[in-house]
Amino acid sequence: MSTNPSPYTQKPWLKHYDYWVPAELSYPRQSIFTVLNIAASHYGERPATAFLGAQLTYNDIKAQAEKLATALARLGIQKGDRVGVMLPNCPQYVISFFAIVRLGAIVANVNPIYTPREVEVVAKDSGMRMIITLDVLSHISLGIKANTSIEQIITTSVQAYGQDQRHAPAAPEGTLSFSALLAGVEKPELPSVEINAEEDVAALVYTGGTTGTPKGAMLTHYNLFAPAVQCHVWSQEYTTRGHEKFLLVIPYFHVYGLVVGLVYGTFAGALQILIPKYDVNMLLAAINTYEPSFFPGVPTLFISLLNHPEAAHSKLGAIRRLNSGSAPCPVEVIERIEAISSAALFEGWGMTETSALGTSTAMFAKRKPGSIGLPVPNTELKIVDFETGTTEVPLGETGELCIRGPQIMKGYWNKPAETADVLRDGWLYTGDVARMDEDGYFYIVQRKKDMILVSGYNVYPNEIEDVLFMHAAVKECAVIGVPDQYRGEAVKAFIVLKDGTPVTVEEIQDFCRERLAKYKLPTHIEFMEALPKSAVGKVLRRELREQEEKGQRKN
Repeated sequence: MSTNPSPYTQKPWLKHYDYWVPAELSYPRQSIFTVLNIAASHYGERPATAFLGAQLTYNDIKAQAEKLATALARLGIQKGDRVGVMLPNCPQYVISFFAIVRLGAIVANVNPIYTPREVEVVAKDSGMRMIITLDVLSHISLGIKANTSIEQIITTSVQAYGQDQRHAPAAPEGTLSFSALLAGVEKPELPSVEINAEEDVAALVYTGGTTGTPKGAMLTHYNLFAPAVQCHVWSQEYTTRGHEKFLLVIPYFHVYGLVVGLVYGTFAGALQILIPKYDVNMLLAAINTYEPSFFPGVPTLFISLLNHPEAAHSKLGAIRRLNSGSAPCPVEVIERIEAISSAALFEGWGMTETSALGTSTAMFAKRKPGSIGLPVPNTELKIVDFETGTTEVPLGETGELCIRGPQIMKGYWNKPAETADVLRDGWLYTGDVARMDEDGYFYIVQRKKDMILVSGYNVYPNEIEDVLFMHAAVKECAVIGVPDQYRGEAVKAFIVLKDGTPVTVEEIQDFCRERLAKYKLPTHIEFMEALPKSAVGKVLRRELREQEEKGQRKN
């Protein structure tokens, strides 16, 4: 056996850190609510959010969060209770998040474009006692309430925190008004809550799995605080706390938006310019109005901006930093967006299970196209063979990417077996195939075997197949991801129909549209006589992917 030291424990990436980034940091072991306390203390009169023409200061956010926390406590919410938040980017999300964690309760994130079936799955798994949502989405929560542990539904309107808030509608019947709850608290009366930052969960952020069953990643207060500090230190020479403007179209309910947007943005005392739904014209208008300094996004956002006829004449030049995550960004896109904005684009890699952060590209280090960059401080990566899961592969060879650090989740909610499978001896086994070069730069060779990445969202084939199998005409099906110039990947379904039950592509898509979020819809459907299978009858998605790559399957 070789006695040479491990290339991973030698941490070759450290010599490529920017000069201001230390190898080790210490991280606060306090409630994540402390982030808001600090922001209000240092930047209280500075604007915290800009939304539909209206702004709130950090003092406003803190005052309203404490009032909502008081109202929730009066309704019976205590430490450890789960409260669902099904909101787009809006001030109410920020207020709700901090109100819930102030009580030591747990934010259960719900994607607001989920169908009732998908919302019910998350509600049942998390055991949420309450849910905060938009009035226009109240029918979803009301429809599933009887089948879940939801006791109260709190609703708000988009207009309530916009410039035209006087025209906000009343809360739908059967729900409590967000605004009325706050108005009912003259002076906050907050309970004393002891937080063990490294053990107490602050948020459940749902991710899928190879079975397609959603899993709630338990992110502790410590898990969320650590990446905020890592983000700040990594870019501190290019940021000034209390003076930054973050353009946030990446959603708060996604781990990327939650950590890099809300938590880091609050830690930095930044103005968070909130875009509730992606619209390139709305995005450009916000850029021209507010001249943001930082724009975290995904490749599809940058591509759509580059293709807009007004982009070249906009105030993109005000942006000093761009960050691309959730999917690989093509080199051509990086070069074009940097040229048009005069900003530096950082690329990074992370997962829901790593609180969004794992690696990032450095400002002055060598740029290596295709690399996910270097591990951030206090973060170790190694690559092990798939056979043993413990033997480190030689430098440059591929294997499973493993990571450990202060941002690694506590585990999956109520799923000890799945937790034990991915968390071993302090390491998170990502399931991604990767390699490291001699400089300590990491490269993802392929993602988890079956996962599809559509516009930065994880899509799991089994979940879509489960819906397809509900259709009376479907005998067999298999789902894979296919390249898509705009979204990175698109969903393609291969379907074998039952004899004598003809159906069209449009009918299948309409059926799915009622049961799946838009980004999960199969945009490509191919009918087949039979699916490739193994000797034991398992459908071989691998062969379908190979045939697609070779062009042997029609598009």
